Amino acid sequence: MTNDIHANEATRLTRRRILMLGGSVAGLAVAGALYKAHRMRLLHSLTATAAPMRDHRVKLPSTSPKLVVARGKDPARNVRAALERMGGLGQFVSRDDTVLIKPNAAWERVPYQGATTTPEIIAELVRACRDAGAHEIIVAECPVDDAERCFERSGIRKAARDAGAKVILPSESTYVDVKIPGKLGTWPVLAPFASATKIINVPIAKHHGSARVTAGMKNWIGITDKRRKLFHTDLDDSIAALAALMRPTLTLVDATRILMRNGPRGGNLDDVRSTNALALSTDPVAIDCWAADLLEARIAEVKYLKLAADRKLGQMDYKSLSVEVNVG
Repeated sequence: MTNDIHANEATRLTRRRILMLGGSVAGLAVAGALYKAHRMRLLHSLTATAAPMRDHRVKLPSTSPKLVVARGKDPARNVRAALERMGGLGQFVSRDDTVLIKPNAAWERVPYQGATTTPEIIAELVRACRDAGAHEIIVAECPVDDAERCFERSGIRKAARDAGAKVILPSESTYVDVKIPGKLGTWPVLAPFASATKIINVPIAKHHGSARVTAGMKNWIGITDKRRKLFHTDLDDSIAALAALMRPTLTLVDATRILMRNGPRGGNLDDVRSTNALALSTDPVAIDCWAADLLEARIAEVKYLKLAADRKLGQMDYKSLSVEVNVG
């Protein structure tokens, strides 16, 4: 963020100096060209110094399932059953790890409205990370609404803290400049996402007015600040680019309650359907396709799914990967 402030100030000063030297129509044309060249050099400099984002994936034996679906009335039991069928969190998390858990806490909503991740799921994941011996467990997100109220109303802050995690709000952290693959350039990303050694993405499955479906890959929009509305200029491409940047250790899609219409904010209980399910996967494309099916969206019409698959981030045929666990 400091780089952005200095860059803006330097740009203003340089442009003013050039305009003072111009003094004519021809001078203005030269000034414009010089300003553009200076701006390009400045942006290149900032991009060149952007911090790299590590790959958080873990290589598993070929016999391990890549997508597990657990169904039952108790969200915490569903988490335990899915992790057990996946082979246990111990094969993903070690004692030296700082684990970041990324919920969807974007809106000032209570859990039964289906717009934010179920707090019991976050708590159970924190306990699982603690049992695996993680050095530190962080829960972080950049909400759209007021962060303090989002974490409070969703129940996520209390659930995470009671289970033993550190909750970090945007106001309590700094940002680091990170280069996003493709045409998006450099963006300020909340620092814990860049420093964590393992990341577990925990979105809730719900309808989205523009992208049609919001699940795992779209949840990465919540790693950055309020300027992320610029991602919506070409939302599908932005989602695929963010998915190429963020390579999570695991994705858990919460489908305890799903928002079938009027997402992503929701609010009307008539739009919420209880499915008492969740999915856990190492394939971010496959698990989002599972969510799209659950939301009765045509997978082929959710453009970012194919864009991500074309980038070889995962496969769209989730049914060939999935294993069902009935918890009861």
